[in-house]
Amino acid sequence: MRKILAAGAVAAAAAGLLGTGTAHAETNPACPSASQIGSTAYVKNGGTTVASVKQYAGCGRNYSYVYVWDSWISSHGRDFTLRTYVQTPPNLTHGYKTGARGQRELWSGAADTLDKCTRTHGEVDGSSYFLSAKTGERC
Repeated sequence: MRKILAAGAVAAAAAGLLGTGTAHAETNPACPSASQIGSTAYVKNGGTTVASVKQYAGCGRNYSYVYVWDSWISSHGRDFTLRTYVQTPPNLTHGYKTGARGQRELWSGAADTLDKCTRTHGEVDGSSYFLSAKTGERC
């Protein structure tokens, strides 16, 4: 009986950790072979991480991806809208997309920018806040 209780406690602790870690990206529906390039940027509200922003390349295009963390949703709900896009100098946007209210992840449209320096931009726009982050530039 003691072993069963200990195993249950370990499983519950592991399940609790699954919702608090960094975001794991789903496969890009427009290009399943796309892979992340560059480092992840983090949308923050003070010291709290709200979302991850990543840049992907594949199928001859660049993509932006934004994902809202479980911990933000559990404390703030789904009263937000996501926006994301690929950016090239001097601040030109490509593949701009807006998600539905409460949508927790969003891929940009395909950006024909592999031959340009790019960064990706992600926004979390709530009724009482507007937060954003950009990845580092990749050339």
